Amino acid sequence: MKPYSDRGKFPERTENGNVIDLDSGKFVKLWQGPQHPGVTGNMSLEVIISGDEVVDLTTHVGYLHRAFEKLIERRLYIQSFPLVCRICVPEPDTNEYGYAAAVEELAGIQIPEKAAWLRTLTLEMSRLTSFLMWLGGQAGAFGLGTIPQWCLAHRDYMLDLFEELSGGRVYHMYIVPGGVRDDLPRGFARRLEDVLQKIEQVMSDIELALFSNAVFKRRAVGLGIITRDMIDEYGIVGPNARAAGIARDLRKDQPYLIYDKLSFEPVTADFSDAYTRTLVRYREMEQSIDLIRQIMAGIPEKGAIHVRPPNVLHWKIPAGETYVKAESTRGEYGYYLVSDGTAYPRRVHVRGPSYTHAVVLLEHLALNTNIADLPGLMVSLHTYPPEIER
Repeated sequence: MKPYSDRGKFPERTENGNVIDLDSGKFVKLWQGPQHPGVTGNMSLEVIISGDEVVDLTTHVGYLHRAFEKLIERRLYIQSFPLVCRICVPEPDTNEYGYAAAVEELAGIQIPEKAAWLRTLTLEMSRLTSFLMWLGGQAGAFGLGTIPQWCLAHRDYMLDLFEELSGGRVYHMYIVPGGVRDDLPRGFARRLEDVLQKIEQVMSDIELALFSNAVFKRRAVGLGIITRDMIDEYGIVGPNARAAGIARDLRKDQPYLIYDKLSFEPVTADFSDAYTRTLVRYREMEQSIDLIRQIMAGIPEKGAIHVRPPNVLHWKIPAGETYVKAESTRGEYGYYLVSDGTAYPRRVHVRGPSYTHAVVLLEHLALNTNIADLPGLMVSLHTYPPEIER
C-alpha cells in the first residue's frame, strides 16, 4: 500500500480498489496515539475503519525525539554519548556500542580483551532488559494486565544492576571509546545470578499465563503474518524474520566482540505471526540468560578495561568512513560514521530496524485487521519510534 499523496484529500483508493469516502458514512477516521497504551512509544496512527475492520492506516511520528543525527554532527565526538543512548531508551547500550565501535575503527583503536567481554555482558543484559519491557507490553496490548506488572518489576532488578555498574539506571554511558568506564563491582556476579534466577522463575509463570491463555492464542495466532518472501522486500530483520524461518543473526553470522567464543544458535520458527513472534522472543530471553552465564564464567579476572584516548576535548579523528552493525532485540542496528579529520563528525546515520517495521510493514499488515487487535500487532513487531525520529 502506498501512502496518501494528500493526507487530507478524499476520496482515495486503497490497493484493493475500494474508494474511501468519509462522507459516505461507510468509513470512519480515527486517531490512535500518540499516547495510546498499546502504542510502542510516542507514535500516532491515522486509521480508517469500516465497522471494526481497518481498511487503511498511516503512521505519524515526530512526537518525541528528533534530529539526533544532526545534533551529533554539531558536537565533539565524546559529547555525543549522552545523545546516542536516547535513540533507543529501552536498549541504550546497543547505541553506545555502535557509536563507540565506529569511532574506534576510524581512530585505529583496539580495545583490550576484558573490555570486549564486559561490553558483551552489558549488551546481553540490555537485551534481556529490553525483552522484559517488550513482553509486558505485548501481554498488556491483549488485555493481560498481570504480566506487565511481573515484567516491569523484574526489569527493575536488572536496572538496579546497571545502576551499580555504571551509576545510571536507564542511560548508562558505560561503553566509551577505548573500552568501558569501570570494572565489575565486588560481588556483582553473585547479585547478577540472583536476579537471573528471579527472572527465570517469573518466566515460567509467564509461559503458563500467556502462551496457554486461550484469549491470547485466539487473538494472536494468525495476526500479522510475515511470509518468507516479504523478508527482503520489506527489509525485515531480527526476531520478526527469524520467526519466519530466516536464521539471520549478526552475533552468529558476523561475530563481533566475543560472540565467537559463546555457544548458541539463532532462535527460529516457521510461521511469523504475533503469537510465534512472541514465542521466539521469549526463547531469546532464555538464550540471553544462558549467554550472560557463559560470559560471567569466561570473563578474565584481570586485565585492562580501557585504552586511554587522546585529550577528548581536542580529539581529531582521521578522515574516513565506516559502518558498524550489531544485533539488537529488533535486528540489525548500524552506525554509519564519516570523519573529515576535524573534531566533529562530518556525517552520522543510524540504521534502526523500527523505520521499516513500524512504517512500511505495519501499514501493510494492518489492513483487514480488527481494530481491537491493532495494538497487539504493533507491539508484536517490536519497534521504538525514536529510531525513526533520529
